[in-house]
Amino acid sequence: MFYNLQPQAQKDIYTSLLSCVGTLSRLFSDSNNPYLHYRAHEILFAHAFNAHDISRGDISFDATKQNIGLGLKTFLHGNGATYQKIAEFNSVSNEIRDIGDNPEEIIHFIANMRNQRLEDTLAITGVEQMLYHVITRETGQFNISELPMTPIVIDNISDITQINNNIHFKDRYYKYNFSLSKNTLLKKFDLSNSIIDSFPVTINPNPFETLQNLISPEALIDQNVINQSINHNGAPFIVLPLYSTKDGEVHERSGLNQWNARGRSRNPLEVYIPIPRWIHLQIPTFFGYNPDIDRQFNIKLPNCEIIPCKVCQGGGKALMSNPNKLLGDWLINQALRLPNETIITRDMLRKKDIDSVLLTKVDKETHEYEIDFLKYGSFEEFALNHKK
Repeated sequence: MFYNLQPQAQKDIYTSLLSCVGTLSRLFSDSNNPYLHYRAHEILFAHAFNAHDISRGDISFDATKQNIGLGLKTFLHGNGATYQKIAEFNSVSNEIRDIGDNPEEIIHFIANMRNQRLEDTLAITGVEQMLYHVITRETGQFNISELPMTPIVIDNISDITQINNNIHFKDRYYKYNFSLSKNTLLKKFDLSNSIIDSFPVTINPNPFETLQNLISPEALIDQNVINQSINHNGAPFIVLPLYSTKDGEVHERSGLNQWNARGRSRNPLEVYIPIPRWIHLQIPTFFGYNPDIDRQFNIKLPNCEIIPCKVCQGGGKALMSNPNKLLGDWLINQALRLPNETIITRDMLRKKDIDSVLLTKVDKETHEYEIDFLKYGSFEEFALNHKK
């Protein structure tokens, strides 16, 4: 367990902040059950327990602390036993359809994919333990529960039953449901004997007055004050592809396969992450790239390791570490868990359901960044919304 091992002062901060957020439920819902947005939960958890927030990356954990990876969930308590989504498999939907009308084969394929992703997440973050930390909501209170996050015991899969577009099954520990129409895996969370803390939440019937009291009349009138606050608190971010945007492929002698380039002898872990030219043109302050200035900055990996990096090559098209093998060691050995000198392809990334990274500028003055993986197709979505 995680929660019971934390200092009481941190637990008090956590529950009091959650209770405060719950009082504003009327901003979002007319229900008598308090409301908690999943992103607010993630931010509060990281703040209260001084945990590493990795929720914006598309991996199986939302936060890590010490040697524990945590998946954070929030949902209505109901009868204490409910199915909740734990994974999506849109990137391998074609493989699922190719299996055909064979529920048993589909479930074994999904189980292996789920277990592979958990192994990948452990490798990416460098932790050894994993669990779910759950907030359930019911009238007048929040409940805290924790459950082990376990791989599916494939040798123990049983009771495979298909009902319309849903395939139900169980293993040694849990019951699951795979939705064929949504390509999502749900797990039954039985919380009947796992509540470890509960605390009251009183819903404010008029949250708008509360919000207005937080802002001075001058701030309400002066829109510039509001804009400055937003700009100061919003961390700039970009999404970078792990493939070439020219043809959508990982080229054999560049990018993640830079080690295979002709010419000089190269370290088998020499790689770079491509930086599309339009990012420098449209967001010039993010890297502050200047070909005449050799500037180094730090990037914090999901496992909390910090590596020095640079924008390199003609036109600033490459994000590389210094030495260049550091980024490759994390990407190839730790995250993708591939042998050295493997020619990486876009299809390999698709099966991992990752082909992009999120780069967040966490300190504008010292130029420090954080990096996280994103799910397959994330860069295309980013470019669609940001490229002029």
